[in-house]
Amino acid sequence: MTKLRLAVVGAGPAGIYASDILLKAERKFDVSIDLFEQLPAPYGLVRYGVAPDHPRIKGIINALRDVLDRGDIRIFGNVRYGEDVTLDDLKNHYNAVIFATGAIRDHSLDVPGVELEGSYGAASFVNWYDGHPDVPREWPLNHKSVAVVGNGNVALDVARVLAKHADDLLPTEIPDNVYEGLQASQVTDVHVFGRRGPAQVKFTPLELRELGELNDVDMVLYEEDFDYDEASKQAIASNKQVMVIDRIMTKWRERETGQASRRLHLHFYAKPLEVLDDGQGNVAAFRYERTRPDGEGGVEGTGEIREVEIGQLYRAIGYFGSPLDGIPFDKKLGIVPNHEGRVMDRKTNEQVHGVYATGWIKRGPIGLIGHTKSDAMETVSHIINDQGNWWTPDSPEEQAIVDLLDERGVEYTDLDGWHNLDAHEVALGEPHERARIKVVPRDEMVKISRGE
Repeated sequence: MTKLRLAVVGAGPAGIYASDILLKAERKFDVSIDLFEQLPAPYGLVRYGVAPDHPRIKGIINALRDVLDRGDIRIFGNVRYGEDVTLDDLKNHYNAVIFATGAIRDHSLDVPGVELEGSYGAASFVNWYDGHPDVPREWPLNHKSVAVVGNGNVALDVARVLAKHADDLLPTEIPDNVYEGLQASQVTDVHVFGRRGPAQVKFTPLELRELGELNDVDMVLYEEDFDYDEASKQAIASNKQVMVIDRIMTKWRERETGQASRRLHLHFYAKPLEVLDDGQGNVAAFRYERTRPDGEGGVEGTGEIREVEIGQLYRAIGYFGSPLDGIPFDKKLGIVPNHEGRVMDRKTNEQVHGVYATGWIKRGPIGLIGHTKSDAMETVSHIINDQGNWWTPDSPEEQAIVDLLDERGVEYTDLDGWHNLDAHEVALGEPHERARIKVVPRDEMVKISRGE
């Protein structure tokens, strides 16, 4: 029987789901799958992109763990595509590759001053508080007033962590350096800005509701933002999610404020214009134009310019994909150009045989886990049907890639290594009655994983 040797680059939900779906799919050939992950631990953005106080979302890890623990998928962690293994290497050892590398950079905000000191992409801050091994251990939180630009769930995560008291995060898996950084925070006011109105936000009700449950944090809303136009009223009446969001905000508007030590301000109808300089290259204020509904579901400028003094700005307007060595890339959309997961050559618009994509690097950073699964099913169906166009590797033996990594001195981690690291982190948390305490330094993660 024919055998498909498949490489999957990226061990987050997209890569793991694609591997699982292929193994369970109806097909007329055997399958052998190797997952390659640049970090020493698997699970991608579920481990490094979800706020630590969201244990229910991290419960997705349990489902991913069940897939890996079956033992029919090999994982090679701490292996960088383009450095430790190349496209030529994959062609030499596999019949095809799926890229499931996600989107980990920040989308750019095209306004003057965004490059100033104290202006950050949300992804950098998320990586810090989630203990990503490749970011600095310290984060400056030395200003009282900060701004978050964006009206999606990432903006809420960032705003919530900035406003929340460090001790309230102790039951979670935050690393020690993150707890210490948040404990020393001088932030008292977090301002969240969105271009459109309350009825057009991209928040999910569950995420939004959590903001109002923060200890010693006032929710501050502004009545001028709730003079709804007909389109907003219709959205509230016809969409259950929008209706729930409106109810949450209505309750917040009825609350008394002024007793808490911290405040989380929600500003709507605010179009970013400029990040102002303090004269020494640092963020000093956020300048925006007040907008209003245009009657067609969008907004238009009013000409009214406002400023809020801030010491930091976090842009949370979306993630963006990164180029992959030797693979076509759409710089405008931040994705690998593809048709239903089949990677396409942008110049000839023809399929690049043997190369596939799934997840955010395929469709962009939108959608939830359910979309990732359907995404993977579409891509996998094409791999199965494309058997005649698979690569013909010279060294398809399973041991060959192991020998290659050993020969190059790559300190890769495997599934047993992840179990070692997982048990170590859980043990670190036990004396403190915490689920785990993450190990942050990459070299330490690798040593623990490899039992060194």
